[in-house]
Amino acid sequence: MTKRELWVTNACLTIAVVFALAPVVGIVLVALQVTSPGGGITSLTNLTLHNFSTAWAQGYMSDSLRSSAIIVAISVPTATLCCTLAGYAFGTMRWPGRGPLLGLFVFALMIPIEGTLIPIYFIWRDVGIVDTYWAVILTEVGYSMPFGVFWLSQAFRGVPRELLEAARIDRASTWQTFRLVAGPMCMPAITTLAALQFMWVWNDFLMPLVMISSQGRLTATVSLSFFQGEYVVNYTALAAASVIVALPVVTAYIFLQRKFIAGFASGAVKA
Repeated sequence: MTKRELWVTNACLTIAVVFALAPVVGIVLVALQVTSPGGGITSLTNLTLHNFSTAWAQGYMSDSLRSSAIIVAISVPTATLCCTLAGYAFGTMRWPGRGPLLGLFVFALMIPIEGTLIPIYFIWRDVGIVDTYWAVILTEVGYSMPFGVFWLSQAFRGVPRELLEAARIDRASTWQTFRLVAGPMCMPAITTLAALQFMWVWNDFLMPLVMISSQGRLTATVSLSFFQGEYVVNYTALAAASVIVALPVVTAYIFLQRKFIAGFASGAVKA
């Protein structure tokens, strides 16, 4: 790479970083501003942390964060486990109907979630689990399956057949082959899927809004609507609440970024 190409590359990356960080910095700055009586911003230099306490109380953040944590703690491991086992079956085994069934999962990726949410609501209403965590958890797991199964089926297809055959020659069972050979090799892809599902479930707004009506069970993203009145929007408190809601996702990405990047890189190589 020449110096000119290196300079252009660095300039493009710098511009991309600025565009990516500008909204984040903007929201943090708004969250630190002093609020006017009408809910607007009075000064860009007079900073305060009072908005975070206001957001915590006004948005019922303790209840909403607990609700989001419960939904994430159950739905993400469940969806990841189901997608991993199904992906292993699709990627390493040959059985009748495998191709058409995998095609159905791929087809499900093209179905808009908004088009199926209302029918699912009526199904859960007849079952009797509307306005409970289970309505959101089961729906989140179902929505995660098409992408997760397709993603991990491709990851397990990248496992060398020689290793799988060697495990079978050594009389390893299907479960032992998965646990000792295929699973560890695809762990970056599995971790990446879990991170993606965590972000999708935590940031989901529409599904909890439709499925849950009790204030004590509303999720963190839905609680952001508490800061908008009929005539006034408390922008500083809303920005502070947004920072609080986004903090777990940012923290998870910081700790999982190596696995996250490794999963995408391995997927790109296998593709």
